[in-house]
Amino acid sequence: MSGSELTVRKTFSQVEEVRQAAGRPADGVPLRKVAVCAIVANPFAGKGFVADLGPIVEASRKIGTWLGSEATRLLGGPVESYGKGGLAGIDGEQEHVNAALTSVFGNAFRDAIGGGKAWITSATKVAGPGSVIDVPLAYKDELWVRSHYDALEVRIPDAPLPGELVVIAAVANRGRLNARVGGMTVDEAKDERA
Repeated sequence: MSGSELTVRKTFSQVEEVRQAAGRPADGVPLRKVAVCAIVANPFAGKGFVADLGPIVEASRKIGTWLGSEATRLLGGPVESYGKGGLAGIDGEQEHVNAALTSVFGNAFRDAIGGGKAWITSATKVAGPGSVIDVPLAYKDELWVRSHYDALEVRIPDAPLPGELVVIAAVANRGRLNARVGGMTVDEAKDERA
């Protein structure tokens, strides 16, 4: 790690497009979900307990901006939902990847996608290469919009290596297909914010 940067070994992106669910085609546009991942060296891997994780927190700003911009580009339209996630390789600890996803990362990610007012949902864990993580998604301006509660499964075949972190930004262009469990709508959320 040099200064306030994390060394990136590689990036990984995935795009999922759901055109029908339960035999019914999408009402309007298909659901498009995107995850963009940065696989970075963990500067604290193998060092035991380290009290000050500030260097990862500060370095996450640049990663959040880049991941958010790339996720928006791959989505190809306005972001309605977002989430974040991360994996720590086995020579690190879960707190290391949590340090990469604090509000420093979140604010940069939020700014890069064009804003958002709601808390950004997240999930993290310690894992080996090829492990699966479900990154939660929620409406970007109001957590109580149930139609947008979703997740995106992410798996990177060769990451995280023992001394790495995988930092993940996920976005979607709409809520679930056929969502019908009630609760606040997107329009109601917009009215409340006006």
